[in-house]
Amino acid sequence: MSNIKGRFTWYDLMTTDTAAAQTFYKQALGWGTEQWGDDAAKGYTMWTTKQGPIGGVMLLPEEAKKMGAPPHWLAYIGTEDVDATLKHATELGAKVYVPVTQIPKVGRFAVLADPQGAVFAIFTSDNPMPPHDMSGAGEMCWHELYTTDPVAGLTFYSTLFGWQKTTQMDMGPDMGIYQMYGQGDKTYGGIMKKPAQMQAPSAWLFYTSVDSVDHAINRINELGGKITMGPHDVPTGGRIAMAIDPQGAAFAVHQAPKK
Repeated sequence: MSNIKGRFTWYDLMTTDTAAAQTFYKQALGWGTEQWGDDAAKGYTMWTTKQGPIGGVMLLPEEAKKMGAPPHWLAYIGTEDVDATLKHATELGAKVYVPVTQIPKVGRFAVLADPQGAVFAIFTSDNPMPPHDMSGAGEMCWHELYTTDPVAGLTFYSTLFGWQKTTQMDMGPDMGIYQMYGQGDKTYGGIMKKPAQMQAPSAWLFYTSVDSVDHAINRINELGGKITMGPHDVPTGGRIAMAIDPQGAAFAVHQAPKK
């Protein structure tokens, strides 16, 4: 089993209508669902792929609503010590939204925002599992950070999790450098400057692997979602599109290049 530190391990959808969200994503992306836990865990349902659970869906917390948070996806990044990582993150300028919390028989987590405002979670598992093959259908395969300061953003996460620069692309004078990052031989995603037209704060966007982006777009539209960008072919040979679900949470799909 590989080291959990710095790996994306889980993805939660915080939404205003969990039943509608389950119907949408099951039909749009082919996910399964599975109820989690005992009576104390009512209201939390896991997303599943052929490789097993990848995350869950729950109601957007009232505290988040009061802060003006819309429905959104939240990724959990692994660490061997949540308490130490949270302390380090705050020393680096992060803001804590949810302090370290124990989930019985599962692990410990905390939710925070990086110094530029993008929200993420950290997680230490009581039962670490091997990572999924991110290229598999329905898997979260790419993790993109839109931020007001890409250099500072990468420095923050690299210091905290050991991420390293991989390749980069020059996207022109308006967009700047698209910097990819990862660990070892694994590339996790990219970091770029938040576009001027993007009214939301700095944020993460997560891509799901699909067999056909064009087919996924058709399903998304039929099911009440909205395509916000694309489809586009990317320099690596793949194809992408960005969307929002019927409740307003942003997500994206990726089709790998043909072998």
